Amino acid sequence: MGRWLPTITVLGLAVSLFGLSAQTNTKKRPKPSPTVHPTTASKAAAMAKVDQYLEESAGMALAQAGALVPVFEQLARLSVGDDPKSVHIMHFGDSHTAADEWTGELRDLFKGKFGDGGSGFSVAGRPFPGYRRFDARGGATALWQSYGGRAGTGDGFFGLGGVSIFASRPGQSVYLDAECDRLEIDYLLQPGGGSLALYDNDRHVDEISTDGELGAGYTTYQISPGQHRFKLLTLDSHPVRLFGWAADRSAGVTYEALGLNGAEAAVIGHWDEAMTATYLQHRNPGLIVLAYGTNEATDPRWDADNYRSMFGDLIDRLRRDAPTASILVVGPGDRWQYSRSKWQVVDGIDKIIDAQKAACREHGCAFWDTRARMGGKGAMHDWVYAGLAQQDFVHFTEAGYHRLAAVMYADMMQQFAEYQKARTENRDPAANGHPDKDH
Repeated sequence: MGRWLPTITVLGLAVSLFGLSAQTNTKKRPKPSPTVHPTTASKAAAMAKVDQYLEESAGMALAQAGALVPVFEQLARLSVGDDPKSVHIMHFGDSHTAADEWTGELRDLFKGKFGDGGSGFSVAGRPFPGYRRFDARGGATALWQSYGGRAGTGDGFFGLGGVSIFASRPGQSVYLDAECDRLEIDYLLQPGGGSLALYDNDRHVDEISTDGELGAGYTTYQISPGQHRFKLLTLDSHPVRLFGWAADRSAGVTYEALGLNGAEAAVIGHWDEAMTATYLQHRNPGLIVLAYGTNEATDPRWDADNYRSMFGDLIDRLRRDAPTASILVVGPGDRWQYSRSKWQVVDGIDKIIDAQKAACREHGCAFWDTRARMGGKGAMHDWVYAGLAQQDFVHFTEAGYHRLAAVMYADMMQQFAEYQKARTENRDPAANGHPDKDH
């Protein structure tokens, strides 16, 4: 009646979730990269360079800003009270996104200006190490297992986050702490699916059956505004697979971080499109952010042409699934690697940035060049010495992510201010020096 759902072993989970090889433990482990030890003087000099980079690159990183007009219009209406509703921003990416430092700061900045629309969609439980959301804290009992992840292998039923959790024993629970007035629970409908009890602040609310024709399942609730602890509890031994929950408020911005450690942009192509489209249409995002490229830069499978083609196909797919959303691509930052006894710039970043830029021009997306905003090729050295990036020369520190978020937000708001000005002038001819006259 439906597609066969595989039994997932512990080893299978590791392969599916993390893309591990069963032979990994037989390989010789590489020597750890050496750490750098900047002096007080070199740290200060590096910070001065970073400040200079950010000053000189201001206004240069955001291309095709006109592609953001649809979401700018939603934000403009929200800011003046013309259309008080939630504007959803969905940020897909790799470990830079999964850590929620960068996205968390962006979330705070957007909410500070446009209002708090709630935490929006977050995945159920804690499906992999390193996943977190600062605005929607959750967890689960020990017998939930994860399915999906960066490798994208499996049946493709992973929900919006690209990863799910499942259980087939009674008494297993998952919880979410969030402030909202509306809740949606996303799960897999499947023949013989199990049942769940929903609790709100320990009060029994409902029972949900996941038995049905294979596909996207969801249940929505209007609830009293305020802080809630939601809990789902399995009631029987039938299989249950959960994708996540969306906790919304009636008006404001949600900034939804959907990152997978080690992921590449192509992973989205492994997600079942009918399911993804169903959930995206429910979220109705105003803006979709795609932040990939760091991992692809050292992946030998990609050359400039096939990456550009893949990325264009991904944009087209998202346009089909969420036709009213603006799309912003955030390019990879500068990256170094330790090779031949020294730290060296990863040249593959050039190829990925050029391919993403080309795809954005061809498919009408905005592009924000992270590396250019950092200071260009090689700038990661100074970010590390300034204490703004980690010793792996790939990831940033909390301070570094917050710095990037601030400049990215400033670049977007500069364009938003120009849009607001043009919008006002078009609506009020007198504001443009051309009042209507009676003849």
